[in-house]
Amino acid sequence: MDKLSAEQRHKNMAAIRGKDTKPEMIVRRGLWSRGFRYRLNSPRLPGHPDLVLRKYRTCIFVNGCFWHGHHVEFPSSPSCVPLVVSERSSSATGSGAARSATGSGTVEVENSECCRIPKTNRAFWVAKIRRNQERDIEEQRRLAEMGWHCITVWECELKPSKREATLTSLAFTLNRIWLEEHAVVGKSYPTLEEEDGDYLRAAEEDAE
Repeated sequence: MDKLSAEQRHKNMAAIRGKDTKPEMIVRRGLWSRGFRYRLNSPRLPGHPDLVLRKYRTCIFVNGCFWHGHHVEFPSSPSCVPLVVSERSSSATGSGAARSATGSGTVEVENSECCRIPKTNRAFWVAKIRRNQERDIEEQRRLAEMGWHCITVWECELKPSKREATLTSLAFTLNRIWLEEHAVVGKSYPTLEEEDGDYLRAAEEDAE
């Protein structure tokens, strides 16, 4: 059973911030210290990317593993409506699992190591996380059509043991994008209306 009541679970989820989260601050400070400059949460682009680096034609999304279902796979059929009807024992599979009802039977939806769907009101969370995944795909598709590269940094990749490697890899990828783009003569850049003032700077408080 879920160790938290429905009311406690609701309060915990409602308290989670959508902007300036700890993972976002880690990425922002990590890039800033490496010389990268960016804009934050651009309202002019699909999905309001967490960071926009116009020089590199790149949008960065810093995703929470739970909210975006990291390593959680859902049925591919668009007609499949996630509906939890049972749960397999975690002792048998190593993780909890929900089932999604389809016209032809049921499909298992299993937890991942970094995304554990609450047992309280589980059907609601399965449906919500799936919608988030579908929206992420659509928004990044639209950005690609506009000429933007998209990079997703996952919360679990920013744990202390992985953080430096993740930030180093991110910086390497951005520099490689810049070199590849400038190797193509005459390639146009996506337009993004300039905002007033300087680049929005990362917050000053330290992230642990």
